[in-house]
Amino acid sequence: MSKIYFQGTFGAYSHLAALSVDPKSEIIPCKTFDECFLNASKDINSKIIIPESNRITGNIGIEYLIFYYRLNIYSEYFQKIEHNLLAIPGTKISEIKNVYSHSQALSQCSKFIKLHNFSEHVRADTAGSAEMISKKNDKKNAAIASTLSAETYGLEIIKKNIENEKGNLTRFLIMGKKVYQPDFRDKKYITSFLFKLKSKPAALYQSLGGFAINGVNLTKLQSYPEKNSFDSYFFLCDLDGHIEEKKVQKSLEELGLHCEDFHVLGVFEADKIREK
Repeated sequence: MSKIYFQGTFGAYSHLAALSVDPKSEIIPCKTFDECFLNASKDINSKIIIPESNRITGNIGIEYLIFYYRLNIYSEYFQKIEHNLLAIPGTKISEIKNVYSHSQALSQCSKFIKLHNFSEHVRADTAGSAEMISKKNDKKNAAIASTLSAETYGLEIIKKNIENEKGNLTRFLIMGKKVYQPDFRDKKYITSFLFKLKSKPAALYQSLGGFAINGVNLTKLQSYPEKNSFDSYFFLCDLDGHIEEKKVQKSLEELGLHCEDFHVLGVFEADKIREK
């Protein structure tokens, strides 16, 4: 049986995403994102499912691990994020004083928290918060987490969908050590890659000219400093198209002239939710 690693504990949104993407695999929790990447880099038959960005709160912060481990991206998956207030069964909302969750979940439910004057407590993840509430067995405490967390830890959903904005999505990347690239067919693809430019004036401006000339659309371009450095940056980039398309190849060849490091992370089908 293949394995799929996720960061957090059972009931996390990453666990929910893993069940949607690969329910037949053995789904294994890891304490940290680093542990996920390390496990997948050692085991060629395993995968990881990692949250990369959220529609409302932006980047999750795993870019350096993508740069360091350079695992292959097999696909993307957009998970609908619906936050719920969970507590010990029989708890009334008026009894709750403290709410625990991941910092992003707390931020995404700030209006509800303020409305009820709850004290916020940041924890490493949403499901871990739910597990802690279950163990404490105190009606003063509640967690913000998924419905799966409620089922997993025997908690009651006191209030559903408490997020500030409906339609919130988190983009997950499914990655692994084994290199795989889909055949170029009549579908919408994304090519994901990273690069580091040669140190010279206007290097970024010059390097991106090939995309404009060839009519290639960049959907993501983000810069990150290399570890222990403030003057050396690498870039993560996604573009619309398959690497075997001529216009994509020409653009990347032009980019390569300006790079001292270039690596294709993956070619994969665009999630259909992008069309909505």
